[in-house]
Amino acid sequence: MLVASRSTPIAADRSVPGLIVKIGDYPLHHGGVGAIRSLGRLGVPMYAITEDRWTPAAVSRYLRGGFVWRTTGTEQPAELVEGLLRIGREIGRPAVLIPTDEEAAVLIAEHSAELSGSFLFPRVEPELPRRLASKQGLHELCVEHGVPSPEALFPASFEEIEEFAERVRFPLVAKNREAFERRRKPAVHGTTRIHGPRELLRLAQDWGPSPGVILQEYLPREQAEDWIVHAYFDAESTPLAMFTGVKVRSWPPHAGMTANAYVVDNPELADMTAQFIKQIGFSGIIDLDWRFDRRDGRYKLLDFNPRMGAQFRLFESESGVDVVRAQHLDLTGRRVPEGEQPAGRRFVVENIDLPALAAYRRSGYTTPHAPARPSSTELAWVARDDMKPFFTMLARFVRPGVRHLWQMWRSRRAAASVAE
Repeated sequence: MLVASRSTPIAADRSVPGLIVKIGDYPLHHGGVGAIRSLGRLGVPMYAITEDRWTPAAVSRYLRGGFVWRTTGTEQPAELVEGLLRIGREIGRPAVLIPTDEEAAVLIAEHSAELSGSFLFPRVEPELPRRLASKQGLHELCVEHGVPSPEALFPASFEEIEEFAERVRFPLVAKNREAFERRRKPAVHGTTRIHGPRELLRLAQDWGPSPGVILQEYLPREQAEDWIVHAYFDAESTPLAMFTGVKVRSWPPHAGMTANAYVVDNPELADMTAQFIKQIGFSGIIDLDWRFDRRDGRYKLLDFNPRMGAQFRLFESESGVDVVRAQHLDLTGRRVPEGEQPAGRRFVVENIDLPALAAYRRSGYTTPHAPARPSSTELAWVARDDMKPFFTMLARFVRPGVRHLWQMWRSRRAAASVAE
């Protein structure tokens, strides 16, 4: 059965449901809510894995059914696969899988044979998403295919870090090397800027004999600009939907989740992305973070997320297509309508943009390519036709939000004292 969106010419197959797949405990995820709304508004039955019955995703009017399943990311793959198959049996018909994190994307790719009878998803080489989600794997692929990326070191021992600290230029950035290890035994809590050798060696003492980190060149924010590319590629690695934008603010500042961004046309970056995807043979949704380095005039690839990004609703073509809709249409044999991206569209994550705004004003960071004013604004949480997720987010955000700000303040104070 086909149904046309009331606001777009899209005709989606609503006999094929969608399932939001997440691994880990992060209930305040606006990307999952956005995907439920995006396909739900087309009449597609939507299902989601949730931490409990009172997550924002679980109360969306567009959710047909939620599956309460608390995962940590430390489970054995066989346990996770069996859990997905159990959910598939409860849905009762093949559903399009929409992973919201690297762990889920890697699991689906590496166990495609077991999952293919119950679900629809893009087919890729089983080991490719893990390489792309790995900081080391991505760096190696960039070197192999001539894609610019920051200089990086993957230390094998504390002694190697000691030697590196004597010759490297600070500050530098530390990140967890592998996607799955960030939940099992994270070396750092997200992207961490390190200001000097004393701070580096202090942190490295807790990393063990085999440090699971990447030490990466720091691209000075006053000499850089952050760009985003979201796209969907078909089985032939051809882009059926491609979008580019500029990140204005993130939280935590300069290293975390997008809090405020604009659609900005960037044909050069789109071409670089399409060429890279063709070379590696990827199929599916991508969320890439690039940083333009004004010092040498090059775009450098920082992160490759082989799945839907939380801010994907920034991008919707004039024909009403976003990357989640493009995937559902393609996997159900429907044509993906062509359409230009509306430049100037803005995306705001209400609960994190306010603290991000205060931090960016203090830092003096600017985004020259961002428009002076938006042509339209997409809010991550507030939607007139689906308000319950917003109010649920507010109820759950206050206490952890205050705790997070307090922890960030303490961490900065401790880092400053070590650097002195």
